[in-house]
Amino acid sequence: MQADATALAEAIGRGKLTARQAMERSLAAAEKHQALGAICHLDAEQGLASAEAFDALPAEQRKSMPFGGVPTLAKDLGGPFRGFPVAAGSKSLLRQDGRADSDLAARFRSAGFCLFGITTTPEFGLSLASEPAIGPISRNPLDPILTSGGSSGGAAAAVAAGIVSIAHATDAGGSIRVPAACCGLVGLKPGRGAMAAGPLFTNHLGGIASELAVCRSVRDAELAFSALSGSTSGPYPPVEQASMPSGKLRIGLLADLGSDFAIEPVRAEAVEEAARALEAEGHEIVSLNWDDIRAVVEASGKAFRDVIAINLASLAKLPGIDPSCWEPMTQAVAEEGGRMSGVAVWDLVQAIVYVGRDLHALFNRFDCLLTPMLASAPRSIGSFPSDHRDTDLHFARMGSFAPLASIANISGFPAITLPFGVDKRGLPLPVQMIAPMGHEALLLALAARLEGEERWSHRFPIAGLDR
Repeated sequence: MQADATALAEAIGRGKLTARQAMERSLAAAEKHQALGAICHLDAEQGLASAEAFDALPAEQRKSMPFGGVPTLAKDLGGPFRGFPVAAGSKSLLRQDGRADSDLAARFRSAGFCLFGITTTPEFGLSLASEPAIGPISRNPLDPILTSGGSSGGAAAAVAAGIVSIAHATDAGGSIRVPAACCGLVGLKPGRGAMAAGPLFTNHLGGIASELAVCRSVRDAELAFSALSGSTSGPYPPVEQASMPSGKLRIGLLADLGSDFAIEPVRAEAVEEAARALEAEGHEIVSLNWDDIRAVVEASGKAFRDVIAINLASLAKLPGIDPSCWEPMTQAVAEEGGRMSGVAVWDLVQAIVYVGRDLHALFNRFDCLLTPMLASAPRSIGSFPSDHRDTDLHFARMGSFAPLASIANISGFPAITLPFGVDKRGLPLPVQMIAPMGHEALLLALAARLEGEERWSHRFPIAGLDR
C-alpha cells in the first residue's frame, strides 16, 4: 500500500482513525520536527476545530470528500486561507490575517483538507531556498545541512518529514518542482489557467505562477489536480483538458545542456534511464539538441527575472508596505524593476509570448519533453543568501541550480517532477517532464509509469499512518 494522502483519507474513511486523531498526530509530528523549520505559523486550535467539524459531518458528506479529514498546511504565498496570517516571508507583511478564502482555498476545504498552519517561504518567494531573515530556516529532512528548496521549501520539508502527507504549494519559477526535487517528492505545476485564481485574480504574477501541492505520490497529485482544478468565474476563459494521445508517444529527451550548465553526470544519467524505461513501455525517444531549446531557456530566465522585479517594484508602492524592512536582495531586485522603462516592459510582454510560441513549436515534434530538474544535489543551507545586493549573482545561482525550471512558467505549460533513483548519498535523482497546454493528464500518466519503490522510497512515515 502506498503511504500517501490518499491512503490516509481511506484510513479515516474506514474508521481506522478519526480526523481529530490524524490531526493530533500531525501536531505531534510538527513538534517532533520543529527543528526543520518547515512551519512558520501553527494554529493547533484551528486545526483541531477543523478536524472535529469534519468528524461531525454526515457520513455521506464525508465520503464525498476525496481528502476527507486529511491534515495539511498552506504556503505563506498564494491563497489566502481564511484565519491564517500571511507574511510572504517578510517582516513588512507580518501578521496580516487572511480574512477570506481564495477560491482555491475554499476548494481545499471542500475536498476535506483540515488546515493547521503555514509553511516557510523565502521573502516574496525570491529564492530557491526557504531561509527568510525573519525565520525559520527550512531544512531538508533527508539531510538538515541541505536546503529543502524554494519557494515552497517549508511545504516540501513538512511532507517529506511526514508531518503532513500533502501540502499546498505555488510555482512561479520552479517553486513547486524544485522543493519537490530536493526532498524526493512529486510536484505538478499545472498549466496557466488550470487552477482557480479568484476572487482577486491578482496573485499570479502576470500568469507565470500557478498553485497546487507537493505530494508523496503521483496518484495524490492526480487526485489533487482533479479535485482542485478548474477555472472560476472571472475574466479568463476556462482551460479545457486535452484528450490523452493514444498509442506510442514521441518524447523529446534533453539530458545534455552543453557547456552552459554543469549538470552532474548522475543526474543526466537518471534522465536517460527514465527515457529507457519509457521506451520499454513502447514510446519513441528522440534526443533533443541543446541548440534547439537554448534560446527559449535563456529568454525564459530573463523574462522570469523581469516579471519578479516589476512585481516587487509595484509591491513596494502599495499603502502600508515599508520596503525599508525588506532583505537587501529584495530591495535590490525591486529597484531593478523600478528602473525598467515602458519599452522594456513591453519587450517583456512580447518575450513571454515568444517563449510560448517557440516552446509550442517543439510540441509539433514531440508529445512531451523529458529533462533534468536540478543540476546538482540540493545545495547547502546558505547557498542562496539574500543579505547582499548583487542581483546578477543571485539569479545566476538559481539558474545554475534549476536551469530548466522557468520555461514552463513563462510559457504557461504544465510540468511535473518526480524522483527516479538515488545518488551515492541517498539523495533523490529527480526528472522533469513538460507537456503542451492542457496535457496535465499525459504528464501524470507518464509519471505513474516511472514511479516505483525500487527507485525511491520515503524515509519518514506519515503522521497518522505510522501506527
